[in-house]
Amino acid sequence: MAASIAHGSLQRKSCTCQVTFNFAVLFLPDRLNALAVSAAILSGLTILARKFLYLFACLIVLVIAGGFVLRIYQDELTDFAIGQLEPTVKFEKQAALATNVYDDPAMWFSREGQKDNNPTLWEPVGAPKAEMPGSAAIFFIHPTSYVARSHWNAPLDDLESQARARLFLRGLATPFAASGEIWAPRYRQAGLGAFLTTKPEGAQALNDAYQDILLAFDHFAKNVQKDRPIILAGHSQGALHLTHLLKDRIAGKPIARRIVAAYVVGWPVSITTDIPAMGLPICTSPDDTGCIMGWESFAEPAKYGKILELYNATTGFNGESRKDTPILCTNPLNGGAQADALAEANLGTLKPSGDMSTGELIPSTVPARCDEKGFLLIGDPVDMGPYVLPGNNYHVYDYPLFWSNVRADALRRTQRFLAK
Repeated sequence: MAASIAHGSLQRKSCTCQVTFNFAVLFLPDRLNALAVSAAILSGLTILARKFLYLFACLIVLVIAGGFVLRIYQDELTDFAIGQLEPTVKFEKQAALATNVYDDPAMWFSREGQKDNNPTLWEPVGAPKAEMPGSAAIFFIHPTSYVARSHWNAPLDDLESQARARLFLRGLATPFAASGEIWAPRYRQAGLGAFLTTKPEGAQALNDAYQDILLAFDHFAKNVQKDRPIILAGHSQGALHLTHLLKDRIAGKPIARRIVAAYVVGWPVSITTDIPAMGLPICTSPDDTGCIMGWESFAEPAKYGKILELYNATTGFNGESRKDTPILCTNPLNGGAQADALAEANLGTLKPSGDMSTGELIPSTVPARCDEKGFLLIGDPVDMGPYVLPGNNYHVYDYPLFWSNVRADALRRTQRFLAK
């Protein structure tokens, strides 16, 4: 805390909403009703239009953060707004990509040997220099970056979503760069509609996106040296795909012996119904290898009731309900060794600039503790920028909050793996 005050960059706030638009006003039903009444009194076509525009802008922020949060708040949005944000086209199943498509370097944001235009080589101010390049190969799946309504799955030639994905990789994937070379595939991610609709098209869009991930991983596994250690990581939609990848490509297969760790961050994973099918145990020490790390970040008071509602209504990999089953939470400040860690254990939070294009590392910013429900709490709200979500949800910042610790964690596990 002293460090944050000294730098003047990360001052704690008592407010529960820090997004540019006032989510507390926009999402609370009674506030929405009050706005509707005011609109009627004022013959409010103008106010109604403005209200919708605010809702639209807030949803865009949520989509950029990652699709899961959109579904969490879906029931608190007007049917009109949701209708305006679903895709305007009929769902069409994506044609399968050629099996060799990932031979093309252009299909990767980052890959082995790539030095130019590689977002994963970016480093924040204050990042320590690695003594020597790490020897691991890292497969990283980026989160949702497609926010348009014209497709269910992002076209690979959509410049806006591709640029946004590169920006995300700078903040989310870069902690792993010290451990080795990062492979980050481009894929036809599920877009906005997949997370707003309850129609089967949403699941179909996600499955189509996952088929691209399978192709990319198969290329990765084929081309990485056979004795090279592997780190798997993803965030939000990327973490969802990673859970399936662990189940389908890692569990029970020889490649599992090469896994240093899997970082399944920003997606709820059931310890009871999911982890056994994913083929790796949970990390319980910073010295563990071949294990899974995962967390979802909230400041206090944390309001994650909607997440639990959605989670409890889903089915796990073993075919049984996830209802009331414990959610995976490993503390990134101590490698999963304990539920709690003080702020002094935080080696550096990545504080992004206003446009999220640059940032600096500030130590001792937030503590972390896994609560009884399986969510990672960081204490009082801290100013990370405009994309903190309703309920003190720091989903966008799951990695940046602990950037230096994730870097050290991955590097330490890689070194332990190689020492075996």
